[in-house]
Amino acid sequence: MQTSFTAEQLRDPDTAESNKILRSCVHCGMCTATCPTFLLLGDELDSPRGRIYLIKDMLENNRPATELEARHVDRCLSCLSCMTTCPSGVHYMHLVDHARRHIEETYTRPFPERMLRRVLGAVLPRPGLFRAALTAARLARPLAGLVPGQSLTAQRLRAMLKLAPASLPPKSAAQEAQVHRAEGPRRGRVGLLTGCAQKVLNPTINEATIRLLTRMGLDVVITPGQGCCGALTHHMGQHDPAMAAARANIAAWGAEMDGEGLDAIVVNTSGCGTTLKDYGFMFRTEPEADAAARVSALAMDVTEVLAKFDYAPTREAPGLTVAYHSACSLQHGQKITALPKQLLARAGFTVKEPAEGHICCGSAGTYNLMQPAIAAQLRARKLENIQRTRADLVAAGNIGCMTQLGGDALPVVHTVELLDWMAGGPKPASL
Repeated sequence: MQTSFTAEQLRDPDTAESNKILRSCVHCGMCTATCPTFLLLGDELDSPRGRIYLIKDMLENNRPATELEARHVDRCLSCLSCMTTCPSGVHYMHLVDHARRHIEETYTRPFPERMLRRVLGAVLPRPGLFRAALTAARLARPLAGLVPGQSLTAQRLRAMLKLAPASLPPKSAAQEAQVHRAEGPRRGRVGLLTGCAQKVLNPTINEATIRLLTRMGLDVVITPGQGCCGALTHHMGQHDPAMAAARANIAAWGAEMDGEGLDAIVVNTSGCGTTLKDYGFMFRTEPEADAAARVSALAMDVTEVLAKFDYAPTREAPGLTVAYHSACSLQHGQKITALPKQLLARAGFTVKEPAEGHICCGSAGTYNLMQPAIAAQLRARKLENIQRTRADLVAAGNIGCMTQLGGDALPVVHTVELLDWMAGGPKPASL
């Protein structure tokens, strides 16, 4: 694709990177075949190729975003399926991230949407506020059907109330800053990202991770000062809060790396993992560039760590069939596809893959709150394909997907909870 950025524009590192990405696109349109929003809506502007044209025009002309760009970029799930499909290696993720920031900084959204985005950006990354918000939403949940109208604002309010869990698990002391010592001879020392929303919604995921890794001979370090990875605000175009969150994590893990050292930074939420592995790029022009690159180099999905340290089950096969849901951030963002299935099979489960496994479930961070109608269609499509596997349960590696797919179908369990169970841990409560 030809571009015509000026020399002055190209002095900006983000514009220079976007120019490089745009020039790698050859208009082939193969991305449209695997784009969830194009499959549902059939609009070229709701495909990666269409969005690329919109972003190119907006950035090249150095103009404020309009409602058109905001609408179609907002509808993008950032599932990154297009990057897996693209034969030319177009790095769509960095391009759409740049576009989201430009839109956030130059476009004035309707007041209700501005307020909602600010609230989500302030509440979701802070476990204390998030727990309080979920408690309030849980009390209001029975009133969801009484919210009048079909406006997008009304749809979003109903979606938020519907997604609020009927009950919240108690806080887990295991997730607080501390060192969980290895059982038996120590084989390594790893940091653990405990996350933000996951800490509140499902602390048993972190508990299972800690149990399993310590039994495998690893010290598990939860560093003081770590928090949200920054993904939630980053994907809403809220650049400064995202960088501040990432900067805090870089400093926290940097202190550990410079102290006793870390063999890995373990992430059991794949959406966060994709962002951590991108810290090096995000901070490439910042004073923390080297430190950020070190964090990215050490960041590993929990399944990568289990494979590295030779996970082995200790219980007999449970005789259960698992439908493995491959989170977009894991299969497209991190290119981890076979490993979780191999570990589940090693643990004794029969693993089945639902049809259209490359298509997003509709969670996508805050997407199911901001675009509830599209998210609901994707959820229904995903659950239908899962049901056809005739599995006993669903395994997934991302809390967002688990929340999206849970509630009224098969039990949805984190992959690490199943692996912990088969290696001596407790049976997941949802089973």
